[in-house]
Amino acid sequence: MSGHNKWSTIKRKKGAADAKRGKIFTKIIKEIIIAAKEGGGDPDTNARLRLAIQNAKGANMPKDNIERAIKKAVGSESVSYLETTFEGYAPHGIAVFAECLTDNNNRTVASVRSVFNKFGGNLGTNGSLSFLFDRKGTFTIAKEGLNLEEMELEMIDAGAEDFEVDEDTVTITCSKENFGSVSKKLAEMGIEPEESGLKRIPNTTKKLDIESAKKVLKFIDTLEDDDDIQNVYHNLEITDELAAEL
Repeated sequence: MSGHNKWSTIKRKKGAADAKRGKIFTKIIKEIIIAAKEGGGDPDTNARLRLAIQNAKGANMPKDNIERAIKKAVGSESVSYLETTFEGYAPHGIAVFAECLTDNNNRTVASVRSVFNKFGGNLGTNGSLSFLFDRKGTFTIAKEGLNLEEMELEMIDAGAEDFEVDEDTVTITCSKENFGSVSKKLAEMGIEPEESGLKRIPNTTKKLDIESAKKVLKFIDTLEDDDDIQNVYHNLEITDELAAEL
């Protein structure tokens, strides 16, 4: 788990440094749109929309952007997105699982295939690698002002499996089934996560030398830069040495 969370932390800092906020907003807006289309525009009765709005607030998205996205889903400007996934191997045999929201599946397939070909990866069939990843609930919370000991006890009671602390944030991980109970407990404690959701966590990780790992991460960065890609998961082990390099 620590490798996954280390990668998430690096991406968060890198995203801020690279001024990728616009791309982050694009991905969150798509999630708001598909959530509102699926369950209506009222977050009180639509859990997926409520979660998307919470993540938007965690990313400091302006309220106007959130409201416009909901209107795009339920109003006359309605946009339709298809949810799809891609599975395959990056260079050096690293497993990769990409989640997409697209309004043009042919474009997305061509774009993803192009990235795999460019970096010498292998695009597989859907379901071929899903056994390598578990769906887990994750919550990223700003550490400042928290009573960590009290919070950890409360989270364990609510079903949390893993509790990791870095210099700025706390990351809580739970089973897919306990996502709702952990989310509810955080709300009762008045704690609003910067980001939360169900993620694909690798069962096992694979260690590479620094140069090979950098090539894999360049491949993953290129995939993530595609506006149709929402999330990219992988089983590359993020060692302390690699984290320091990044």
